[in-house]
Amino acid sequence: MSKRQTIFKEISPSEFFYRNRDLAGFSNPSRALYAATRELVENALDACETACILPDIFVRITSATIDGTLADPKPYTLKVQDNGPGVEPKYVPDAFARIFYGSKFQLKQSRGMFGMGATMAILYGQVTTNKPVLVTTSVDGEKAYTFEMMVNIHDNTPLVLNRTVKPANGKTGLSVQLTLEGDYSRSGSKIQEYFKQTALVTPYANILFIDPNGRLFFYSRATDKMPKPAKETLPHPLGIDIEALRRLLKESKEPTLKKFLSKNFHRVGDNIAEDFLKFAGLDAEADPKRLSNDEITRFVSALHSYKNFLPPDARCLSPLGEELLAAGIEKELQPEFLAVIQRPPSAYSGFPFIVEVGLAYGGKGVEQGLKLLRFANRIPLLYDEANDISWKVVNEEIDWKRYNIPQDAPLTIITHVCSTKVPYKTVGKEYLADRPELERELKNGVREVLRRLGTYLSRKNTLAFAKKKMNIYEKYLPLIARFSADLIGATKLPNYKKLLKKSVEETAENFEEPIVEVENKPIENKVVKLEQRRLEDFSQ
Repeated sequence: MSKRQTIFKEISPSEFFYRNRDLAGFSNPSRALYAATRELVENALDACETACILPDIFVRITSATIDGTLADPKPYTLKVQDNGPGVEPKYVPDAFARIFYGSKFQLKQSRGMFGMGATMAILYGQVTTNKPVLVTTSVDGEKAYTFEMMVNIHDNTPLVLNRTVKPANGKTGLSVQLTLEGDYSRSGSKIQEYFKQTALVTPYANILFIDPNGRLFFYSRATDKMPKPAKETLPHPLGIDIEALRRLLKESKEPTLKKFLSKNFHRVGDNIAEDFLKFAGLDAEADPKRLSNDEITRFVSALHSYKNFLPPDARCLSPLGEELLAAGIEKELQPEFLAVIQRPPSAYSGFPFIVEVGLAYGGKGVEQGLKLLRFANRIPLLYDEANDISWKVVNEEIDWKRYNIPQDAPLTIITHVCSTKVPYKTVGKEYLADRPELERELKNGVREVLRRLGTYLSRKNTLAFAKKKMNIYEKYLPLIARFSADLIGATKLPNYKKLLKKSVEETAENFEEPIVEVENKPIENKVVKLEQRRLEDFSQ
């Protein structure tokens, strides 16, 4: 008998994700409709923010069936349109119909990381409804190019079925319309919550969403101020592995190892480069392209052992900042009290990150009990909460008794992690890995906002007690004054109202509004301002 011969073959990235679409968050019609909406909206927001354009985002989901009453799951048409800079027509086919092709493969903060989100949505729509995607782009406001496309799954290339040009009427931006199988009856609440949380973390955006039932949800911008855009940076030595170094060496045009280090790595100058090469036992004048495999291995080992590299700076990050985060929380949650803090930049494995933490207590939009809102690079994370490092910090690492906060207090905690490489555990970008450096910064941020809340509640209780005393004084002082006057036979009562006024003024002096520093500019702190206003309302 002859042995059966093993057959080897290669599949394209499109074929791989067609077979394993669960990895990208397209596991079922409900999750897929949510994931497609999120991916397209994130691309739109990223495009506007990169061009420093205040985003105006339009999203519409409609039933794609003739009989709109057909039960879910069923085909839906999803359209997302923005007012950004658009995409050059020559790049559109590859950008939207080729997996792992995009503009996100740079070392700077952005919502996307893998260059596949929008293409996965298009691919899922294609395999579930056999409908092409329509992409319309205008970069100059004069001409708008519309592409009707599908993905060639076999070899991961775009199939352009039709291409048209029409006047743009002065409008720039991008519009993507695709048809996919979805289940809005199950995913509707998640999609609405996604838009609400997106509006919180992007208070400078106008977002209009129309659901399949024709209901309109409009989230208006609360400020015209935008966070500073992130700048691309070089890799930090501590984040380099053997394969990354091998590629850098192959592409290098520098004549010596010393120049190679100073030109290709973040915050490495000639002096540090020379000192490191002595530490690694490598010749500073050696040709980078002539390093042997053993020397490359020794090079990387030394990179991870050398202690004198400067830490990465945060220019490649674009955090919201305390002012914008406070504006978003106040707009969407309308709390009785809010507090925000931005932690100093830190790093893990050579990748810089910044943690921002917000807290909202009471008011119209804050539910009873503790609620956690998680964000990463301004992306709301709505699934797999119990696996996230923020959930672990809030529920397991914090000693709540220290802050004298009632167990059933109406409290929302907001965590936002900004990084060039967010430590997601899955391609679907739903929860963050347990990194010690990240855990430390989250813990310190949550503790700080809880301390502020504890101070507020203490002051509030003090003021309540003072008000209670004033009520007693107001009730009994007139009687005491009358009794004293009758006792001495006086016809005129003592001026007890002056005493009451003095007591009120002394109590109010304990709650003067301070000025704080936000982004190096002395401004009125929204947190303190809101707190003072609530205390004044309480005292009246």
